[in-house]
Order: sequence, then structure tokens, then C-alpha cells
Amino acid sequence: MRFIKQSTVLLALCGVTLLPACTSITDLKTDLSERVFGREVVDLEPLTEFEANATAKILWQTKLGASGNYDLAPVVEAGVAYAATVDGDLVKLDTSNGKELWHAKVGEKVTGGVGVGGSLVLVGTQKGAVYAYDLSGKLQWVSRLSSEVLSAPRYYDGMVIVRTGDSRIYGINADDGSRKWVYDRTSPALTVRSSAGVVVDGGAVYAGFAGGKLAAIRADNGKMLWEASVAQPKGVTEIERIADITSLPMVDGPLVYAVAYQGRIAAVDRASGRVVWNRDISSLTGLSHEDARIYVSHAIGSIYALDYTTGKTFWRQAGLKNRQPTTPLPMGDHVAVGDVEGYVHFLKREDGAFSARIKTDSGAMLPQMAVISSDTLLAQSRGGGLYAIQVK
Repeated sequence: MRFIKQSTVLLALCGVTLLPACTSITDLKTDLSERVFGREVVDLEPLTEFEANATAKILWQTKLGASGNYDLAPVVEAGVAYAATVDGDLVKLDTSNGKELWHAKVGEKVTGGVGVGGSLVLVGTQKGAVYAYDLSGKLQWVSRLSSEVLSAPRYYDGMVIVRTGDSRIYGINADDGSRKWVYDRTSPALTVRSSAGVVVDGGAVYAGFAGGKLAAIRADNGKMLWEASVAQPKGVTEIERIADITSLPMVDGPLVYAVAYQGRIAAVDRASGRVVWNRDISSLTGLSHEDARIYVSHAIGSIYALDYTTGKTFWRQAGLKNRQPTTPLPMGDHVAVGDVEGYVHFLKREDGAFSARIKTDSGAMLPQMAVISSDTLLAQSRGGGLYAIQVK
């Protein structure tokens, strides 16, 4: 794990480059560091045996380059998939068979995932650039920003919205890459370096920040609409007081949901920024939703299904302790999660019981998987494997 001091001092912790005081903070351990950087975690919880009532199989797979310490993720759109590697490879694939349709070389390290919209395929780089390609793989424009891009750029209504590692959010003209606005804010002295990005819906940009803050910003001009406190920092030391939102918010109807590490999950009214409900659940990889339920991966490995209006628990699956599950992916009758050893687990949507499990490779699964269809997903491993997995 890396923490960022605003004075540009980079702190590393617990098993990376340890500060002496770190060893007394048992809650932090390797959970946060390995989750952010995808390194192997010691003392993995053994997998729970179960009687499978569904079958998972790999329909096709292909080898991409490794993602390193970055949380790249595949995107599925209109029967095709787009994926990138940290070495600058951007590919378009047929989701039915994995056949490569085109391959572009970005020329820089890709660190900000893949975004698709407005007939553009978008990636962000370590050098703070956004590259925009058309759907045939031809480069359209490049826009240079203030620092590395750690999350996927988003398209909305003629704009490309992109977040940089220094907590700035930019609105870029989708036609030519020219900058239209920038949203800037002050961060706490110590923050978790994460791939938290933005969600754009209904003319608003939603983004979580350090200190447990969730902000709504106008997509047309970058002006802040409101800011809500999802979590309040607690503890004595700066490290204990970290309560950063390190994952994507989620929009559903009149509410937007967010969850903080060492903090809470909260439902916030989109019109006013008022917190409707919250509860103490900590997460690094975040949450998803389907059919009036929220699914969230707890930082220590449990998977929760919650009622979206109250936060009440429908079920909790505790069989993935310390296995660093990905963001839950609802798909039909199942909820899928990957883990640090390259397994993809399928849980019954109704009660959270294990229904199927499949091994990909030995690399950790990247936090965001994508739905191809109601029974098929696309998952990318940190080691570079791309897998179409079907469950029936």
C-alpha cells in the first residue's frame, strides 16, 4: 500500500517499507496494502467446501500483459470488449469467442482503465494523458492533464470526465480533447493511493474522496452541487484516521451510495446531499446493485447483500475472509466475486450461499469485472489473463 503525503513524501506501510509505528496498527496489516497493489497476502483463509448446484466454465481466454499495481478493468459494450495493459496495449475483442478485432499501442503506460462512450474508446496514462480512439482503433486526440490517471475516463453528453491522482476532476471536450473545466479540492495530509474514479448520471458527476467525503459536481461546468460525509475519520494517529472512499459511488434512482475504508456505507439523497441512512461497513473495492439490493465486499472479505432503502442485511457470506474479494457483480441468479488467488466464486443471489467456483490463473482478479450476458462475465487478472466465464 502507498499513502500520499501532500508534501510529496510517499509513505509505504506494513510489509512494503514499514514505518516503525505501523506495526502497532493491527487493523491495517496487509489488508489495505495488498488490496491496493494486488500483492499476495499471507495467512489466506482456506476455501470453504460446498456442494455446487451450478457449473462454471471458461468459454474463452486470452493473454494480455500484466496490469502491475494498477486496477485496469475490461469494458463490454454492444457485443465487444475493450481491455488494456499497463504497457500500453489497447485491444478490442469479440465477446462471443475472444477474437481480437484490433490492437492499438498507446505509447505510454496505461494506468486509468478503459472508458467507452460517444463512439470513443478512452484510456488514461501514467504521464497524465487521456487518449481517445474511435471504434475502429484510430487515434482521435490526446489531452494532457496535471498528474497520472488512475481510473477509467467517462463519457457524458459530449464531455469526457476524468479524474487524476491529485484529486482533480476534468471536463474535456469529447470532440477535440480541449479542457473545459477543472474541479480541484484540498486533500488531507495522508491519503490512500487508489483507483477511485467518477460516476456520471443525470448531469452530475459523483466522486468519493479522502476523509470519507462524497461530492456531486455539475457535469457541464464543474461547479460543486453538494458534499456529504459518508464516514468520519476516527482514531489517534493519521493512519488510524484514514477513512477514504477508494471505490466508485453507485447511483440508483433518487439515491447515490458510497462506502469508505475504515468507515461506513451511506445512502445519500441526490437532490440535497442529505444522508438518508448509513451503517458501519468498511470496503476497499466497493459496491454494486441489482433489483433493490446493494452488494458490497467488506475489507476483511465478507460479502453483504443489503436493502437499498434501509441498509438492512439480507445475507452475509463470510467464507472469503482475507481473500480480498473484488466488487460483487450481480448477474441473473448469481453474484460473482473474484479473489486474490485467481478464483471466481458464484453466490446465490437470494441467500448468498456458494453455488459454483472456478480457477483462472494464479494472479489476483482485478476489482471490476464486466457482464457479457445474464450468465457470462468477463474478468481480468493482475497477471494479464482475460477470461469469459459462464455459470449455469
